[in-house]
Amino acid sequence: MNDNHTSVDQTEPAVVAKSGGIETRQITIDGQLLQVAVRHGSGQGPPLLLFNGIGANWELARPFLEALTRTTTVIFDVPGVGGSPRPVLPYRPSTLARLAAELVKELGYAEVDTAGVSWGGGIAQQFAHQYPKLCRRLVLAATAPGFTMVPASPSVLWKMATPRRYTDKTYMNRIAADIYGGAFREDPLLIGRHAAAMHGARSLGYVYQLLAMAGWTSLPWLWSLPQPTLVLMGSDDPLVPPINGHILAGLIPNAELRMIDDGHLFLVTQPAETATLIEAFLADESREVEPLSLLSRTVSYVRNLVPTSAGGRRQS
Repeated sequence: MNDNHTSVDQTEPAVVAKSGGIETRQITIDGQLLQVAVRHGSGQGPPLLLFNGIGANWELARPFLEALTRTTTVIFDVPGVGGSPRPVLPYRPSTLARLAAELVKELGYAEVDTAGVSWGGGIAQQFAHQYPKLCRRLVLAATAPGFTMVPASPSVLWKMATPRRYTDKTYMNRIAADIYGGAFREDPLLIGRHAAAMHGARSLGYVYQLLAMAGWTSLPWLWSLPQPTLVLMGSDDPLVPPINGHILAGLIPNAELRMIDDGHLFLVTQPAETATLIEAFLADESREVEPLSLLSRTVSYVRNLVPTSAGGRRQS
């Protein structure tokens, strides 16, 4: 992968497998093989492009995908994770955003809604900023504005520093409650089911994901995001403290913040409830999200005074 123009390699036929209503295939874009999963919904709205958390293969999001009833959802393993081979060189969020945009076009979609979970929330913010005409609405779950976030405690960050929890199930069972909080503190069975779905987090791929976010922040341009945005945060999230959700909702002009009584992985522990919230937000065409705070109302006013560039994004 590189930062040059991304072209789609169509020399390899896509092999489609189906399991539980979810189609999986491998698609090569700009020389990078991607493991892609698509679950088709019954609705007519744009599909939801979902960016997963660090080290997470797409199967970890299966409970949430299956809980969506109307929304077609597209998710892919980032290079170096799950079924997507590691790239030759590290990458930046802008590179992944461009890769995702080309994937969306390859799948035949002219517009998508975009969601990101934890690490993937940063990529979702970058995608919405980089491709405002392609991204209609934005959902940010358990995430933050990059390295400028209010961090977790050092003990939690240390446990997250390596992908060991993805390869050592005993270690995962020991630390899950400390890093994920919420329902994982009460139900050991949740930890076991989550650990069973983990596979393919390779050490160098995990390092590449860490490097991708090194020095990255969305703070300078959050004010310019035009998409109506839903920010979801767990009230008991040791990994991404809830204050980060207030920061996002306070700086994105058309943002709504909803707190969920759970921990970091509420998409996994409360998939039906979370899917209902998200689908209601995506489907309500008549609703314009009201800016949450005085700060976001101010930046919304300023953004409306700034001319729009030819590409559809206001100049910062």
